[in-house]
Amino acid sequence: MQRCESPLVVRLNATTCAMIPPERDLLASINARVIEVEGTSDEEIAEVCRDCDAVMVVSAHLRAPVIEALAKCRIISRLGTGVDKIDVAQATRQGVMVSNLPDFCTNEVADHTVALLLAAARQLDLFQAQMRQGKQPHQVADMHRLSTRTLGIIGLGRIGKAVARRARAFGMRILASDPNVSPEDARAVEAELVDLGTLLAESDYLCLLCPLTEATREMLTLDEMRKMKPSAVFINTGRGELVKENDLIVALKTGVIRYAAIDVFAGINVFDPGGFTTDHPYFALDNIMMTPHVAAYSEESALEQKVRGAQAVVEVLSGKWPQHLVNPEVVPWFEIAQP
Repeated sequence: MQRCESPLVVRLNATTCAMIPPERDLLASINARVIEVEGTSDEEIAEVCRDCDAVMVVSAHLRAPVIEALAKCRIISRLGTGVDKIDVAQATRQGVMVSNLPDFCTNEVADHTVALLLAAARQLDLFQAQMRQGKQPHQVADMHRLSTRTLGIIGLGRIGKAVARRARAFGMRILASDPNVSPEDARAVEAELVDLGTLLAESDYLCLLCPLTEATREMLTLDEMRKMKPSAVFINTGRGELVKENDLIVALKTGVIRYAAIDVFAGINVFDPGGFTTDHPYFALDNIMMTPHVAAYSEESALEQKVRGAQAVVEVLSGKWPQHLVNPEVVPWFEIAQP
């Protein structure tokens, strides 16, 4: 099938996640004209994308009114896993394909999740601070062999399974809650599938790894946290909006749970090109560890992210279906070969 001649591709987040030569080379192979822009507002994105054939996006929002204005767009290529910032339903109504990269950073996020777990278990923040003060601590409160502890995983997808495999290497008991996973799938990674209430009550460490949807948004509130052990550690490398942040602050302040280790945020825009402020209430707590949404980072994942994201655009603009289609029910408004 003949591809679109000299297509226009808009690459969003070009400042916070700059393009690389292999990415440019792939787009050049179809003679694409590329506009690079950060895309800090709906108005800016709508204006620059109005006549585009494809949009590549890392962290910017593509809301319904913006997508509605994309009269010529064939594909929105998400250079990442979650599509919660893209109105997929609107894209589908318009016959626009949406693709993502569901597996580009599985190992990185699993490694980072377990790193946060280990840092909390071994109280590295506290011990580093005391080391720098010339103090030799003698406390062992809330420190236990991991082989005596239970890990609860909410969301046993690719990353959840990878975390379970790593945790089993430490001898941890693994509980999982996921309505889309069968008991057999859970047993394959030596996890026990339980209801959410059981998981909350029995977990010493709780990892939140499910996708952000309308059903999961703010799924963990103070009510759920009160079902957890006071000694429990909450770890979030999924999405910040999965938890009600104000409730987590209350839980940490009042001893409902002991500690939190977080890489994702609802109230902190770590992608702000000018840097982000540190006036969020999290920064006033001494029983929380934070990293700035870097769980997916590695040189290997960064290369895959950009090259495979560009490859999806090349595939669609060359008349082929992308490898990872988020909206398989879409009826493309343009001519394309059957998958």
